[in-house]
Amino acid sequence: MSGSPLSTVTEDDIVEFLVSTPDFFARHAEVLAAVRLTSPHGNRAVSLSERQTEMLREKIRVLELRLMELIRHGGENDVLHQRLMSWAEGLMRAGAATGLPQRVTETLAHRFMVPQVSLRLWNLSKVYEAEPFVQGVSPDVSAWAQGLDKPLCGPVPMTGLLEWMSHPDEIESMAVIPLRANAASEAPLAPVFGLLVLASPDPQRFHANMGTELLQQLGNLAGACLARLQQG
Repeated sequence: MSGSPLSTVTEDDIVEFLVSTPDFFARHAEVLAAVRLTSPHGNRAVSLSERQTEMLREKIRVLELRLMELIRHGGENDVLHQRLMSWAEGLMRAGAATGLPQRVTETLAHRFMVPQVSLRLWNLSKVYEAEPFVQGVSPDVSAWAQGLDKPLCGPVPMTGLLEWMSHPDEIESMAVIPLRANAASEAPLAPVFGLLVLASPDPQRFHANMGTELLQQLGNLAGACLARLQQG
């Protein structure tokens, strides 16, 4: 009947009643056993306990996938860490300072499988003013670099950087890493005295939303190593 009190009962009222009466199903166990729900795996009806089991299995499956992803990322991070340490060890064993820039770029390209790597430095000792690694640095690029407080990833940010690369027409993404002599210290940051540029034909290799912690570590090590060229 339309005038019956039950006609005004809403689903929210039922939910509120069940939540506030936790012993309802303990007193009416037959109701709980008779409840049938639609299975997500077809249109068949299943009991409440079966539906809960299905939901639990789905949660377990999601957790297993997350665990496997964490294990995979952990393994990848271990490999990258080993490559970073090996690269740093090679830089520390380098002899003459003049050969350091080439060693930085060649070993970085090899160990981290980067298609193109370039390096430019400025404000060095006059001993190195004729070296190739100080050529082609425009005032616009060096001034722009001072505003970088961390690596910049994505499309080519400045056309002047392309002039440093061996195959500029093949580049779809870049990582531009500022170099400072004391980037890893707690002291006020020294001015940027160079840029390390990694480039790839893959637009997703260095994308704007990627993490830059490893790139920052590369920059810190390279900056500390190359700073000796400022003293001659």
